[in-house]
Amino acid sequence: MSDPDSRYLLRSRPPAEKLVDISFKNLAIAMASVVAIVLFSILVVVFQGSLDSMARYGWQFLVTSDWNPVDDQYGAGAAIYGTLITSLLALMIAVPLGVGTAIFITENIIPKRIRDVIGLMVELLAAIPSVVLGLWAIFVMEPFIRPGLELLYQLFNWFPLFSTPPMGPGTIPAVLILVVMILPIITAISRDCLNQVPPQLRQAAYGVGTTRWGAIINVILPAAISGIIGGVMLALGRAMGETMAVTMIIGNSNNFSVSLLAPGNTIAAMLANQFGEADGSQVSSLMYAAFVLIVLTLCVNIFAQWIVKRLSLKY
Repeated sequence: MSDPDSRYLLRSRPPAEKLVDISFKNLAIAMASVVAIVLFSILVVVFQGSLDSMARYGWQFLVTSDWNPVDDQYGAGAAIYGTLITSLLALMIAVPLGVGTAIFITENIIPKRIRDVIGLMVELLAAIPSVVLGLWAIFVMEPFIRPGLELLYQLFNWFPLFSTPPMGPGTIPAVLILVVMILPIITAISRDCLNQVPPQLRQAAYGVGTTRWGAIINVILPAAISGIIGGVMLALGRAMGETMAVTMIIGNSNNFSVSLLAPGNTIAAMLANQFGEADGSQVSSLMYAAFVLIVLTLCVNIFAQWIVKRLSLKY
């Protein structure tokens, strides 16, 4: 004779419960559709606003750096280069720091109370407004690192990346402030991914005689790598779109220079500085630059999803 509980589970759910499930499903679909519609609308508006500039400059807009409203000549090459170089360099610095911090606060290396305090401090760092970080970069960070930048110029001025003397705001200070801004994202997501690794994997690694760091490198990190990569790509998109702090410290120069010590520019900083006073073809050129930034960010997210899927299938 079968269990009464089993017979109850086999019965159909009440109509009211079915209605709740259908309502929740429809609500979720509606909310997701709203997000997709808003994103598509923004893309369409920016694209329509940039058509005049696209027709006039074409692909040369992407590689030239002449930004002269007086002569009605525009090119976003310097801003695109600044966006890519600052974001990638910030990522190269922030990824080891963020993942290392996540490992430090998830493993039993120090007492749990201290680990909780460090984790809370990292999360509070993400709550600091970007304008405050920009002011801190101008008045504290930049004067502090200036002697090191001057020494870097004196020793390596023969190398193109350090070929100009530091003059205050520049690309390297912008990179460092971006590191501060994306570090909490990488650390928080990496910590959550590492905490989701089943403890049985760690115990099995110890059971075959591996060391603590052997278990972390060969077992725990590979198991959490897909989520960590997703967090890194999310931080890259955040760095590419950061506006206020970078605008305050990068120098906002439209003159193209490969030197990291020279003032530079990013697409987001250029939009923040010029959009309020732009008119005529300058508006269309700024829209064109904004469309390029949206496309770059979209490519980063697509690439992140592809990597996460491949790594999830592998591990």
